[in-house]
Amino acid sequence: MRYPNVIRGTFVERPNRFVAYVDVDGRRERCHVKNTGRCKELLVPGAEAVLSVPDKPGRATGYDLIGVYKGGMLVNIDSQAPNSVVEESIRRIPGFEDAGEVRREHTHGDSRFDIFARSRDRRMLMEVKGVTLEEGGVALFPDAPTERGLKHVRGLRAALGEGYEAYVMFLVQMSGPKVFSPHYAMHEEFALEVERAHAAGVRVLAYDSVVTEDAISLGEPIEVRLGRHS
Repeated sequence: MRYPNVIRGTFVERPNRFVAYVDVDGRRERCHVKNTGRCKELLVPGAEAVLSVPDKPGRATGYDLIGVYKGGMLVNIDSQAPNSVVEESIRRIPGFEDAGEVRREHTHGDSRFDIFARSRDRRMLMEVKGVTLEEGGVALFPDAPTERGLKHVRGLRAALGEGYEAYVMFLVQMSGPKVFSPHYAMHEEFALEVERAHAAGVRVLAYDSVVTEDAISLGEPIEVRLGRHS
């Protein structure tokens, strides 16, 4: 996935979930934050930010805030990117190599899943979660309690009994961490539901990403660590 026009700035503040102010060449610019998560450890005053210039004249915000540097590591925070990244490279993912039909936004039961794929007599559902939180080299999800995520994982587990193969993909939107874990301290119920889903046969995957200022693409699989660890 590529962004056509990007510039750098310095993060100033985020007054609400959707808007941030970034200093660009001495100008205080109002930006759309493409992530409604907290990103508390990333969006700190003085952080080097990456903005894209959308091709939509007349918007209330002239830029999209899509990335931020954490130390020397660039983190993509565009919550719309993971679905596109996974869709672009779906046939690199084990289980999807010979997928024929692939489509986005598939409703099953009372949930809408990110990806549906079909291959001969196989039907696959995948829910994709973008991961922007990293602590001590471990990527963690979620960074805030997620009832929506809980519903999706439960829905994947239910789909197993209806003949579907079910996957939850945690796409880490950076290239540093080599381990992923559900964030037990943030939302224990979600983390335990991922454990139950895994035990039932839902395939829990985690990949890192190749991130540059103007692009993000699927990286390599990283270790998935379930269960509490001190």
